[in-house]
Amino acid sequence: MSLLQKTCVIIKPDGVGKKVVGKIIDRFESEGFTLQAMRMVRPTRELMEGFYAEHKGKSFFEPFIRFVTSGPLVVMVWEGDDAIARVRKILGATNSPEAAPGTLRKSWGTDNRRNLVHGSDSPASAVREIAYFFSDQEHGPYDPNAWEKAG
Repeated sequence: MSLLQKTCVIIKPDGVGKKVVGKIIDRFESEGFTLQAMRMVRPTRELMEGFYAEHKGKSFFEPFIRFVTSGPLVVMVWEGDDAIARVRKILGATNSPEAAPGTLRKSWGTDNRRNLVHGSDSPASAVREIAYFFSDQEHGPYDPNAWEKAG
């Protein structure tokens, strides 16, 4: 039995810079996910230190914060059956050169830091990450086919 879930996906500065935002969105739509919310964010150091707080003190934290604040991000909420696991499979391994062929990170990522996208890794992370960027009203339930019924 599948489970309808929401997950947070962030296109990092390298993905925006490589002009593949539309291709990433198209990939999730073609996989049957429904876009629930999206915004472009000009990240501050404080914003991203809060978002990645669990990694503070690790050796990669400072260089990663410099990278993730180097340009705009596109933050999205996607919904679908088993969304968290399925999205992570589409993203691919964290280290882009090790990602499976056909994954987003293999296609456009560079390395372990410049790996194109972030995706929630658990239901608890998804709840926290979505709430970090969006209010309940911004990603709440809606009928994606309402426009057909309104016609």
